[in-house]
Amino acid sequence: MRLTSYTDFTLRTLMYLAVNPDRPTTIAEIARTYGISETHVMKIVHQSGIAGDIETIRGKGGGIRLGRPAAAINLGAVIRRTEPDLDLVACFAPQGHCAIGPACVLQSVLHDALAAFLAVLDQYSLADLVAPRGSLAGLLGIPASADSRFL
Repeated sequence: MRLTSYTDFTLRTLMYLAVNPDRPTTIAEIARTYGISETHVMKIVHQSGIAGDIETIRGKGGGIRLGRPAAAINLGAVIRRTEPDLDLVACFAPQGHCAIGPACVLQSVLHDALAAFLAVLDQYSLADLVAPRGSLAGLLGIPASADSRFL
């Protein structure tokens, strides 16, 4: 199982915002910090905004911030939303066909493995990922803050 870079950077964007709750953040700031294109971050922000995980603030001094507390953003839900294809093998797809399908145990084992993977992620929130907030802030170049309203 390998997550797409879109999912990876969605999680990293959410982490950045969770570590930096005091002020709106810009797309350019996130792109520069992670060394990715602003276009990529814009797509992440747009989709995360639709999901309610990110809120955009327009006007002077605007930017983006978490749309809900970090503890309310579940990792399993984010990954299910951002991964386009959790079919581990072709036969998982609705139109998938396999010559040994009726007698195949592999499909059942892989379904169980995927369910276990997602079950572990369902146990964690964004707040869990940013628990070492001070260390993360330092590594991301964000000034330390006492504001924890979104943690």
